Amino acid sequence: MAKNTETKYSVCTICDAGCQLRSEAVDGKLERIMAHDNPMLARNICYKGVAAPDIHNHKDRLRVPLKRIGKRGEDKWQEISYDQAMDEIADRLKSVVDRYGAEALAVSTSGWNTQTTHSTDRRFMNLLGSPNWISGVALCAGNTAAVNRITYGWFPQPDYANTKCIVLFGHNPRKHSWTPIYNAINLARSRGAKVIVLDPRVSDQAEKADLHLGLRAGTDAAMCLGWLKVIIDEDLFDQSFVNEWCLGFDDLRKRVDEYPLERVEAITGVDRELIAEAARLYANSDGATIPWTPITDQQISSTSAIRLHSILRAITGNLDIKGGETLGGFNADYIPESEIGLHDALSSEQKAKQLGFYDHPAFTYRVAEILKDPTEKTWGYPYADIVMGCQMANPTHVFRAMATGDPYPVKALFTLGNNTLLSYPNQHQILEGLMNQDLIVAHEIFMTPTAMLADYVLPGDVFSERNHIGDSWSWANRLTLSQKIAEPPEQASSTFQFWTDLAHRMGFAEHFPWSSLDDMLDHRLSRSNRTFAEFEATSFMEIPAPVYQKYLQTGFATPSGKVELYSSILDDLGFDPLPYYREGPALCEKYPYAVFTGVREDSFFQTGQRNIPVLRERSPSPKLFLHPADATAENVVEGDWVKLETKIGTVKAKISIHNTMKVGHIRVPHGWWYPELKGVEELAGAFISSDAVLCSDDDEFLDYEQGIPHFKGFPGRITKINAPQNMSSMVLKG
Repeated sequence: MAKNTETKYSVCTICDAGCQLRSEAVDGKLERIMAHDNPMLARNICYKGVAAPDIHNHKDRLRVPLKRIGKRGEDKWQEISYDQAMDEIADRLKSVVDRYGAEALAVSTSGWNTQTTHSTDRRFMNLLGSPNWISGVALCAGNTAAVNRITYGWFPQPDYANTKCIVLFGHNPRKHSWTPIYNAINLARSRGAKVIVLDPRVSDQAEKADLHLGLRAGTDAAMCLGWLKVIIDEDLFDQSFVNEWCLGFDDLRKRVDEYPLERVEAITGVDRELIAEAARLYANSDGATIPWTPITDQQISSTSAIRLHSILRAITGNLDIKGGETLGGFNADYIPESEIGLHDALSSEQKAKQLGFYDHPAFTYRVAEILKDPTEKTWGYPYADIVMGCQMANPTHVFRAMATGDPYPVKALFTLGNNTLLSYPNQHQILEGLMNQDLIVAHEIFMTPTAMLADYVLPGDVFSERNHIGDSWSWANRLTLSQKIAEPPEQASSTFQFWTDLAHRMGFAEHFPWSSLDDMLDHRLSRSNRTFAEFEATSFMEIPAPVYQKYLQTGFATPSGKVELYSSILDDLGFDPLPYYREGPALCEKYPYAVFTGVREDSFFQTGQRNIPVLRERSPSPKLFLHPADATAENVVEGDWVKLETKIGTVKAKISIHNTMKVGHIRVPHGWWYPELKGVEELAGAFISSDAVLCSDDDEFLDYEQGIPHFKGFPGRITKINAPQNMSSMVLKG
C-alpha cells in the first residue's frame, strides 16, 4: 500500500532560536526534520532540531491526563479524562482563591516550549487578579528586554547583515547552539566584520576573534565602564546624537571617571591596553553591535551591565541604524500578545501585590506602569511583552512566598512547559515551596521532576502538531509560518486550549471568544484582513522592510522621550540612576574557585532532552570544566567524579579538563537530571547534578534592581569522589 508523504514548514521550539525548518510526515507521523529549502535559511538547523521526531514520538511521552494518588513526589498516578482533570483543577483553584485571594496563584512557564499560549495565560491571570507570573526569561533575555526599555524603551536586534563589528560578552554561538546567530556571525566575518569576544574561556568564538579579552567571570559592568572611559575621554562618541537625544551625559561622564583603566584592569584581570584597543575598535566601526548575551543578564551587577550595553550602543551612534542595532517595534499586521494579555484588567491594588514589586522592580508592573504612557505613544500599545520579559514577578520572591507564606501565601502553582524545580536558583527552597502547595498543575510532554510533584499532569502538544505564526516574541517584527503536520495524542492539549478551557470553567468565557487555536491565529492576523489559511497559502516568512531612526518622528519610549543615560525611572524608584560595578561574593580559602553556571550544552537546552538517546549519546554524563593547572592542583584527571560544593549546595559530576578554561574558574552546564533513574532515585536524580542546587538567592547574591542571582563567578570548591551509586547502570531506551 502506498504511503502518504507530506512536507510542511515548522518553527522549531526545542530551543529559543525559533528556526524555521521543514517537517516530513509519513501517514500522519512525523518522520524527519530537514533543512529549509531557502538557501539563506538552510544552514539554520542543529542536531536538536533534527532529533524532533525522536522527541515527538518517544515511547515515554505523556498521552493521558494523570491525577496524583500517592504522596507528593511519589510518582503514583490515576489516569483520568481531560474534562475531569480540568473540572477538578478549576474547583480546586476556586478554593485556593476563595481562601487566600487571587494572588495565591503563581504560574511558571517557558516561551520556547509553550509557543501556542498567545498570552492567554496573562489574560486569565489578569482577569482572575493574580500578578504572579514568572518564567525562565526572568533570568535569560526577558530581563534584558525589560532593562533595555528603561534606557530607550525597546529591546534592539543586531543588524548582522550590515554590521562591521560584533561584540560578544561571554556568548558562544556554535553550529549546534544558537545556530542562526552562529551563521550570521560567520557571514558577517566573511564580509570583513571584526569580532570582539569577552569571555573567561577561550571559547570557540574567542579562538576566531580579532580580539579576546579574558575577563574574570562576573565583571562585565566594570569592563563596560572601562570602554566608556576610553570612548568619552578620546571623543569617540557621537556628539550630535548625544547632545540631541541623550539625557544625563555629564552625569555619566562623572561616573565613568571613577573607573580609570588601571582600576578596570585590576577588577577584570585584562590588560588596560587591550581594553582600550577593544573600545576603540567598537567605537570606530561604521556600524557595530553588542548582541544579547545569556551571560551579562545573570550577574550581581546585571542591571548596570545591561544598561551599559545599551549606553554603549546609544552614545556611539549605533542605535536604530543600518549595521547597528534596530528598534523593531510591533508588526502592524499581527495583533501582539501585549494587547491580548489584558494588562489593564489587573487592578492597581493587585499589581502592587506582585512579588518583587517593591524590592526588585525592574521587570515588574511597577516599572511597566511608569513606561505605560511613553510605550503607547511610541509603539501604539501601553504594555510591551518583549520576549515575555516585562510585567513579571520576581522568581525568588515567588518561591520564598510559596515556602514561607511571607508576605502572603502562594498556594497554587501552574507550571507549563517549564521544569520549575531545576529552572531557577536555590533548588532546595523551590522544593520546599512546591511541597507547601495546595495545588500544582503541570502541563508537559514528559514526566519531569517538577511534574512528579504535581497533583495533575496534563499532556501537551508539540510544534509538529499545531499551526502557529512565530513573531519572535515581539522582539523582531517578522512573521514565520509553522504548520501542523501530525496529530497530537487524543487527550493532549495546547497551552492555548488549557487556558481557554480553564477560563470557561472560572467564569471568564466572554473574554475567551476563540473557538480554536486556528481561530486565535485568524484573530491575530485580522488587522491585515487575512486568515491563517490565506497566510500559509502565500508566504512562509514575512519581514517588514527596516525603517531606521524612527525616534526622529516618535522619540524614545521613555519618560523623557530620550535615551536615559541617567535613568529617571531608577532615580524615582530610589536606585542609583547611573550604572555601576558591584563586586560579587568573594572567593576564600574554603571556596577558592569562581563557579559560573547556566551554560548550555549543544545537545540540550534548558533541562530537556536528557531522555532522548540520540542526544544523550553526545553528552551522556554531566561534566565540570576545569583548567589543567587546577586539575593538577586537585589531583584529578579527565573523567574523574568530583563533588562541587558551594555555600548552599553540592552536586556531583565528571571532570572535563580544557586548556580553554580560565585558571581558578569552574564551568557547570545547566539543567542536569536523570530520566533513567526514575523510580530509583528521588525525583529522578534531580538533586544529583543540577546547577540550580549551587547558586544562592540570598539578598547578598542578588542584583539590586532586578533581584536576579549572581550565576557568573560565585565561590565553590571541588573534591574527588567515587562514582555515585546507580551511575554505572544508566540505560536509555528510545
